[in-house]
Amino acid sequence: MQTNFTPEQLKDSATASSEKILRTCVHCGFCTATCPTYLLLGDELDSPRGRIYLIKDMLESGKPASPEVVKHIDRCLSCLSCMTTCPSGVHYMHLVDHARSYIEATYHRPWHDRLLRGLLARILPYPNRFRFAMGAAILAKPFKGLIGALPGVGNRLQAMIDLAPAHVPARTPLDQPGTFKAEGERRGRVAILSGCAQPVLKPGFNEAAIRLLNRHGVDVVQPKGEGCCGALVHHMGREEQGHAFAKQNIDAWIAEMDGEGLDAIIITASGCGTTIKDYGFMFRDDPAYAEKAARVSAIAKDITEYALTLDLAPPVRETDLVVAYHSACSMQHGQAIRTEPKTLLKKAGFTVKDVPEGHICCGSAGTYNLLQPEIAGQLRARKVANIERTKPDLIATGNIGCMTQIGKGTDIPIVHTVELLDWATGGPMPETLEKAGFQSRLSGPLTIAAE
Repeated sequence: MQTNFTPEQLKDSATASSEKILRTCVHCGFCTATCPTYLLLGDELDSPRGRIYLIKDMLESGKPASPEVVKHIDRCLSCLSCMTTCPSGVHYMHLVDHARSYIEATYHRPWHDRLLRGLLARILPYPNRFRFAMGAAILAKPFKGLIGALPGVGNRLQAMIDLAPAHVPARTPLDQPGTFKAEGERRGRVAILSGCAQPVLKPGFNEAAIRLLNRHGVDVVQPKGEGCCGALVHHMGREEQGHAFAKQNIDAWIAEMDGEGLDAIIITASGCGTTIKDYGFMFRDDPAYAEKAARVSAIAKDITEYALTLDLAPPVRETDLVVAYHSACSMQHGQAIRTEPKTLLKKAGFTVKDVPEGHICCGSAGTYNLLQPEIAGQLRARKVANIERTKPDLIATGNIGCMTQIGKGTDIPIVHTVELLDWATGGPMPETLEKAGFQSRLSGPLTIAAE
């Protein structure tokens, strides 16, 4: 793609980076075949190729973002399926992130957009605030019809209430920094991301990861000062806030890396993993953080990536359960992790089925299902229908957002991949399966697998 930026414009690092990305695009249109919003809406401007043209014109003109540009960029899920499809290697993620920060800096949104986006940015990244908000949403459930009728904000507030769980899990010891020691001879030492929303909604995910790692000789540390990775606000265009969260984590992890040392930084939410692996790019021009950010990104690993290096013990549970594996967009497109989770689940004794149209987003996408509930709802229905076609006993995935989104559309139990790996190698049955009565569904008592 030919570009027309001025030498003055290209002095800006973000613009120079976007210019290189734009020049990579050859207009082939392969991306339109795998873009969820184009498949649903059929509008070229709601495809990656169309958005690339809009972003190019916006950045070259140097003018404030227009309502039309904002509408179509807001509709983008950042699922990154287009990056997997693109034969030219267009790094759409960096381009659309730049567009969102430009929109945030130049566009004056309507009051209801400012209200909701500000609310999300001030609540979601902070576990204590998020816990309080979840309690309020639960209390508001009986009134969601009235709330949904509010002008401007009703449909999105109702979506927030709908996605709230029936109850908020109690706090766990993981709410505090600490070290969880390996069983037997130590084989490694890792840090684990605590995050923001996940420890409130599903603290059991990290608990399962820690049990699994400890059982296989790995010390796990949750460093002091670590928290939200910054992804939620970063992808809303709030670059300064996102970078501030990232810096806190970088400082916490570097202290451990330069102290007792770390073999890896483990992430159990793939959306966070995609962003943390991008810290090196995000801070490329920051003299104080460029090197530290690159060091952090270099050892960031999804739990399944790291678990595959451990040669996990043979399963101690016999099961004939059929698992539909939902690969989160941030896992398969953002991090190019496609086979590792399925390989681990098969080795653990589960029958694993791929989901038809598995490359198409479920509609979660960070805050997308809260800000674009209608499109997100259509994508959820499509995803659930494809999952149910496989007739699984349960669903496994590696991202809290996907789990929340899909779980609202089906009665099939959905669990984190690491919960199944922990259970298969000696840990407790995942709480979700226990509540669904899976203990009685297994054929006879659980037995030790033959060596």
